[in-house]
Amino acid sequence: MPGATPGRWVDRWSSRRPEVALELVPLEVAEQRTALDDGRVDAAIARRPIDDDGLHVIALYDEVPVVVMSSESDLTVVDELEASDLDGSVLIVPGDDVLGPFDLPGTVPSRFDTIETTADAIATVATGVGIAIVPMSLARLHHRRDVTYRPLVGGPVSSVVFAWRRDRDSADIQDFVGIIRGRTANSSR
Repeated sequence: MPGATPGRWVDRWSSRRPEVALELVPLEVAEQRTALDDGRVDAAIARRPIDDDGLHVIALYDEVPVVVMSSESDLTVVDELEASDLDGSVLIVPGDDVLGPFDLPGTVPSRFDTIETTADAIATVATGVGIAIVPMSLARLHHRRDVTYRPLVGGPVSSVVFAWRRDRDSADIQDFVGIIRGRTANSSR
């Protein structure tokens, strides 16, 4: 999924199980469950909410929400923001929003058509038109020189999980789960 950084787990897998190739398949959040169901992927790093009927799901972490703003914004003067700091700001919510829906009193909804992607929403924010609220990993993924971000205290979190179908459980998946959970090559379940 966008923003995920499975590098350390992939590196551990490669050193422990070099005989088993691990293929990373980029997925959009909207297709994460479908990709598991149709067999495009054996397992996925996914965002909640995900319909977990028939799935094993392991919580990985919660991502900090951040306010993305133009580098020229007055909001950049503080290290972190609260909802009240955003009063009067135009809130741009992309069509692929992963935090949503949430209520942020005091903000003004944008008056233009929904911007489909987070990348395009951040490009719009760069013009100084408004702000966007996204998980920190997406702010980093779509980083630009003309935008910055600050943590939003008390904002909506994005929970990241590892998921796979119960009917497709395997020794390989269980080995990868062990890596995610920090088990060493010599430890047992």
